[in-house]
This record gives sequence, structure tokens and C-alpha cells, in this order.
Amino acid sequence: MFKKSDNHKQLDVFSSPIEYMKDSTMNYYLKNDSWHNQFRKQVVMRVDESIFSLLYTELTGAPNASIRVLVGMMILKEAQGWSDEQLFENSNYNLLIRSALGLMTLNDAVPVASTYYLFRRNLVEYAKGHGEDLFKKCQTQITASQILEFNVSGKQVRMDSKLIGSNIVWYTRYELIHETLRMFIAEREEFIFKKSLSKEEFSLIKSIQGETGNKVVYRSTKAEIDAHFIALGKLMYRFVNLFKANNYGQYQTLKTVFEQQYSVSKDKIALPLENEKISAKSIQSPHDTDCHFRNKDGNKVKGYVSNITETCDQPQEDGKPVLNLITDTQVEVVSTQDNSFFQPALTNTQEILPNDIERTYTDGAYNSVENQEYCQNNNINLLLTAIQGPTPRYDVSLDQQDNNKLLVTDNKTGKSIEAQIVNTRNDSNLKKWSIKTEEGKYRYFDMESIRTAALRQKLREIPIEELNIRNNVEATIFQLGYHYSNDKSRYRTLAKHKLWAYSRSLWINFVRIMKYITQICQRTLFGQKLPAKILNICCIMLINVSASTIKIITNKNPEIIHFSTF
Repeated sequence: MFKKSDNHKQLDVFSSPIEYMKDSTMNYYLKNDSWHNQFRKQVVMRVDESIFSLLYTELTGAPNASIRVLVGMMILKEAQGWSDEQLFENSNYNLLIRSALGLMTLNDAVPVASTYYLFRRNLVEYAKGHGEDLFKKCQTQITASQILEFNVSGKQVRMDSKLIGSNIVWYTRYELIHETLRMFIAEREEFIFKKSLSKEEFSLIKSIQGETGNKVVYRSTKAEIDAHFIALGKLMYRFVNLFKANNYGQYQTLKTVFEQQYSVSKDKIALPLENEKISAKSIQSPHDTDCHFRNKDGNKVKGYVSNITETCDQPQEDGKPVLNLITDTQVEVVSTQDNSFFQPALTNTQEILPNDIERTYTDGAYNSVENQEYCQNNNINLLLTAIQGPTPRYDVSLDQQDNNKLLVTDNKTGKSIEAQIVNTRNDSNLKKWSIKTEEGKYRYFDMESIRTAALRQKLREIPIEELNIRNNVEATIFQLGYHYSNDKSRYRTLAKHKLWAYSRSLWINFVRIMKYITQICQRTLFGQKLPAKILNICCIMLINVSASTIKIITNKNPEIIHFSTF
């Protein structure tokens, strides 16, 4: 049964921690600008718990634990890089963490471990079953309220991606098959030995149970591994047919791995596929079936890729601080191309920004014809730092007076080359040109070549200062994976990586808000003008900065505000 947290709990004077604190300890605990008080205000109390009401029904028994506390615990866990044990230890016994979570008295109970794990599992299962990510929806809601309160413009945004290695062993093809079979046999052992299998098959099953795949590879020659690989394929095909009526547990993994690694001949014989036919999207480990493979610039990764979009408004001449926040976080399998993130990221970002996006800064990996058209249709200026691929030898452009005439320049020699229009057989409306190179070969150009050349020319004209605006997003990418120094995650499956990325993004935004508020308060102390929305925050925080009297100059009239100290 769903129940919202009580926002107006009556404090118990005998269980309040401040009753046991004195002097500076109590002052820090009560200071509004202390991180734990700000985290509770800027993150935990912004959680709209009704988003998660779909996880609970009237038939689920007792009311749920505080959703705000559970969400806060997930964010703090990833913020500090804690293990689950450290999370519960700090949540129970660290007064600052308890305050950050909204547990203001010693009697407030932390959700037990089983409740915490059930909440995470329900989030994952709901996303798989309904196609709606509730935690991402919560992240968006929190960020939208922060953008509104702090008046984040968002006319300029930038994005970048990060490869995240899954916490799995790098298996060879043989080891993958061996481990998949070993896990399936362990799950169905009592049923397998009741089947009418041959002595050779039972002997192979026992050998799989008794020795891991890497040990087999270590002591075997290549010829022996090839023979084992064929034998395992036959056994796997046998299991796929024997247990197709009982397709629970590890069966689907077994069937998928078989289909990705073997083909079946007309004689119903399992034959290994050639290496070239194995897709990068194939299962890399039975322990993490969502994991894909990617080789990006020589960086081989089995895992996932995260995409971060953030505002990048620049400081004004008056030196007024600018707050930029992460507006969208996406996580997909590592084989996903960067340009596929582009349109969803901008669409999601635009929904929570008060202004229209005017400029987007990305690297060349986000470039595509579809993304260029999307920006044109939405009046967005797309600024790419580069275009993928080497600089072409030939520069091409259409003659301004004759659209059928192509101007070609050899960048190596600087010479102009006459291009001839080519009649295409399939589509007479498709324009195509050709030149004859110094080697006597023909080189062809089409409208896509002209478009790419024009884009390269546009990039060369962009000032370096403007292109450098994108570079700072790499600092955000670094902070996202701060606790993964070797770019290898502690989690498995796509759903868990999403929960991690959303939590890290919310923490990064919180740290930026803390820094922004501190800068604003410093400006207040020196009598600088402030936006009216921020003034109230600073007034509360300055209670703990000044001893008695503070002069605050607002946009209207200067006034003296007297505060009593604690």
C-alpha cells in the first residue's frame, strides 16, 4: 500500500540530536549551508513520491517505507562510492547522513536492507515490464524544480558520452559456451540426469561441472579446443530442444548464446559460426546478458555507454555566477552509437528548460544527416568540434551560378580539377559527379559529399573560444565515473547501470548548486545585487555567517536586516 512521507512530523525534544550537542558542533549541525541540510532541501525534499505509487497497490500489505529516504540513500551510496554495508552503517549511525535523509530524530528508523533491495528490484522489474523508467522520471522532476528555482537558462547545451566496462570476466568464445552450459546445468541438474542422454553426453556434463572453461583452455591445444567447442555446441543444442517447454531461468540465455554462436545444418547438426559472423551485440557473458562489445579508437569495452547532456550558459561581464546543471542522462548497451543519443537528449532537455535551446555543442560522433535536419527544424545551431574520419583530399562545392557544376580542389596540390556530371541508372534525379585522379582512376562525389564539405568549412570558421565551450563537459564525464578509476563498473545488467548513472547525475547537480549558493552569498556579503529568488536563500544562510547585523542591498532599496545569533 502506497503512503506518502509525513512532511510535518512533530519533533521529540528527548530524541533530537541537538539536545546532546554543544557550541560549534551544534552550530554546524544547524547551519543552513551545511551540506547535509542543503542535500535534504535541494534533493530529498524535492522527490515527488507519487511517481513511485505505481509500485504499490492496496493488496501489497503494510505501507511502504519513506520513498524520499530510499531515493536519498541510493543517491548518497553512489555519491560516496559506498558498499551496501557502508550505506546502512552511515544511515543508521552517522548523524549528518541521517539529517541529509530527513531522519531528524534518533527515533526515526532507516529502511531495513530487505526494503531497500525490494525497492530497487521493483524499479528494475517495472521498467522491464512497462517500458517506463520511474527513477529517470524522478531525476527529471528533481532537476526541473531546481532549474525553475535557480533560473537556469539552458539556451546553450552540450553533451558527451562515456564507455563503462561491465564487471565481468573477458571470455573467449569457448569459455562463454562452457560457462553458459555450466550455469544451466547447475540450475537443472536434477532434471538433466533424469533425461535419456548417452554416456558420452553424461561424461561431458560431468567434465563441465568439474572444471572451469579457463582451465580447459589453459591445458588444451587449439585443435583440442576446436573439438571441445563442437562437442559443447551439440550438447547445447540438445538442451535447447529438451527443455524448450520449460523456458525459465537460464534457458533463455542458453538458447540465445547458442543461436549467436552456432548454426544448424539441414541434418540438424550444430556447427560453429565463423568469427566474422559473430555480432558485437551478442552476449559476452552469461553473468551479464545485457553486455555488448565495442572497439572505440582501440579501446575495447564490454559493457555500456552513458550519455550526459548539460546546460553550458557562459558567465556575463558583470561576473555574476552561472549555474549549469545536467538535464538528461541516458545509458544503453556499449554498441549504441553516440548520434542515436542526440535527438532524445535534446527533446528531454527541452521539456524541463524555461527557454528554447539555441545552441548545442558536441563532438563529431554526434553528427548525422538526421541530427542536422532535427536542428534545422527546431532552430538549433549545432556546433561540432570536428567530423569523424580523416581530412579528405578533395574539397568540393557547387558553383553558385550553376548547380550542375561542381568545383573540386585538390588539397594536396592546390589545383582545381574539372568534374563531369554522371548519369545515374537507378535514379535520374540523383546528382553525381566524377573526376579523373593523377593515378588515372575515377573518384565520385554526390550531394552528401558536398554537404560534408560545407560542414567542414563551417567548422573551420568557428572561433576556437566557442569550440572550447564543449570541452568542459569532459569534466562532468570524469565526475560521473569518479569512483570507477579503471572505467569498470561494480554493477551488472543495463537497469542497474541506469540507476547508478541517474544517482551520480543528481549528486553532481547538488554539488554545483552548493557551490553556486556559496558564491551568491559571498556576493551578498560584498553588497552586490542579487536576483529576488536567490535572496531568500542567502538571507537564511547568512544567519550563520554574520554575528549580528548584515547589510543586504536588493534590486530595490538597501535595507538593514538584524539577525539574532544562536
